[in-house]
Amino acid sequence: MSFISGSFLLFFPVVTIVYFALPQKLRWFWLLIASYFFYMSWSPQYGILLAVSTVITYFSGLLIEKAGALPDAAQAAKRKKLWVAVSFVLNLGILVVFKYLNFFDEIYTDVISSMGMSAGAMKFDLLLPVGISFYTFQALSYTVDVYRGDLRPERHFGKYALFVSFFPQLVAGPIEKSKDLLHQFSEIHRFDYDRARRGFLLMLWGYFQKMVVADRLGQLVNTVYGSPGKYSGAEVAVASIFFAFQIYCDFGGYSNIAIGAAQVLGFSLTTNFSRPYFSLSIKEFWRRWHITLGAWFRDYLYIPLGGNRCSLFKQCLNLFLVFAVCGLWHGASFTFVIWGTLHGLYQIFGLLLKPARRKAAAALNIDPDSRLNRFLRASFTFVLVDFAWIFFRAGTVQDAFTLIGSLFRPADLSGGALFRLGLTAPEFFAGILGIAVVLAVDVLSRKTDLRALLLEKRPAVRWTAYFSAVLVILILGIYGSQYTAQQFIYFQF
Repeated sequence: MSFISGSFLLFFPVVTIVYFALPQKLRWFWLLIASYFFYMSWSPQYGILLAVSTVITYFSGLLIEKAGALPDAAQAAKRKKLWVAVSFVLNLGILVVFKYLNFFDEIYTDVISSMGMSAGAMKFDLLLPVGISFYTFQALSYTVDVYRGDLRPERHFGKYALFVSFFPQLVAGPIEKSKDLLHQFSEIHRFDYDRARRGFLLMLWGYFQKMVVADRLGQLVNTVYGSPGKYSGAEVAVASIFFAFQIYCDFGGYSNIAIGAAQVLGFSLTTNFSRPYFSLSIKEFWRRWHITLGAWFRDYLYIPLGGNRCSLFKQCLNLFLVFAVCGLWHGASFTFVIWGTLHGLYQIFGLLLKPARRKAAAALNIDPDSRLNRFLRASFTFVLVDFAWIFFRAGTVQDAFTLIGSLFRPADLSGGALFRLGLTAPEFFAGILGIAVVLAVDVLSRKTDLRALLLEKRPAVRWTAYFSAVLVILILGIYGSQYTAQQFIYFQF
C-alpha cells in the first residue's frame, strides 16, 4: 500500500476515524495494528523482519540499562558496550543480508577474477524489504540514545513497537529520534480541527509535488537515462536538471504526506526538507536536504569519529567516510557510493579552500551577503549537486560516465527534439511550470506560513483553494489506466 494508491485513500480516513473514536488507552494498539497492516500489505514477510528488529532493540535497551546499574563501573561500561554491539551486529546483519549480500558477492567475484582465479557468482534471491534502511536506523538510534543516557528505555513494548513501525514514516522517514517521537504515543491526542486542516493541506501539497511534478518530470528522465549514449548535451542537461527536481518533489512530496498524515492524527514529525536548492554551499545543502538522515549520520557516526574536534586531516577523513557510508546506505551499487563520496569531496574541498576564499573575497571587496554573490553561490552549489545526481540516477557507473560525456556533444534541437523525450510540448512546459511553482513556494515559505495564511481566509476562499488544489492534482496528475504510477524513489532504500 502506497500513499498514492486508492487503498491508502480508504485506509487513512478509516484509521483516523477509529483512532479518535477509541478510548485513549486503546489508541496505541489500534495504530500498531494499522501500521503492521500497512507494512505487511507490501508483503506479509516484511512484518517478521520489522518485528525481529523491534524485539532486538527493545530488549537491548533494557539490558543496557540493567548493565549500567552494576556496582562495578568498569564492568558496567563493558556490559553496556556489549549490548550495544549485539544490537548493531544483529540489526546491521539483517540489513546486509537483505540489501547488500549480492553487492558484496559481486565485489568478491570481481576481485578473485582480477587475480586470475575462478569464482562463480552466487545470486541470492532475496527481496529487499521496503524501508528496511529507514526503520533499522531509527531503531539503532534508540539503542545508542539509551546507551548514552539520553533517555530511559521504554518499558511498554507495544508503544516501542509503534515507535519503530508508525506507518506515516515507516517506509521512507523522516527518521525520528526516540526522544522526539516515542513520548508522543503516551500523550492524549484530541481531535483538533485546525491541526487536521493544516495536516490535510500539507498532504495535498505533497500529492501535488509527487503526482503533478515529480512523475511528469520522471517521464523525460526515464527516457534519457534509459538510453545513455543516444542523446546530446542539451538533452542530457535538461534530463539531469529535471531529475534534480524529480527526486526533490518525489521525496519531499512523500515527506510532506507523511508529516501531514501524522499531524492529522495529532503527532509531530521532523521537517525533512527546507529549501535545499537555495543552499549557498554543500554543507548547507546537507542541513536542508533529507535533514533527519543528515542528523543521524552527524550524531551517530561523524561526531563519534571525532567530528571537527580533531586535526584537519582527520576531519577530512571523517567527512569522506561518512559520505561514503551515506552513499552505500542509499543502495547496493557503486553509483550510490560515488554519489556519496562526491558529496564528501565537495565538503573536503570546501573546508580546505575556505581560508583562500575569505582572503579573495576581502581582497576583491566582495560583499558575501549581496544578492549577486548569494545567487552565484546558490547556482554553483546547485551545479555541483546536479552533477552528483547523474551518478545517483544512472543504472551503472559506465552509464553515468556515458551521460557525462554526452554533455559535451553538440545539440541539435531542431524540430522540437526536446519534445520527443517522453513529454509533448505542453507536458514539457507543464513540467517547467511545476518546477517554478515548487521554487516559488520555497521562496514564499521562507518568511510566511502559507498554510496559516490560507486558513485565515474566509471559508469561501479556503474551500475554493481546497477544491482547486484537488482539481489540479486530478487533471494534471500523472496516473490512470494507461499509466503505471512511479513508486516513490526512496522506497527502494
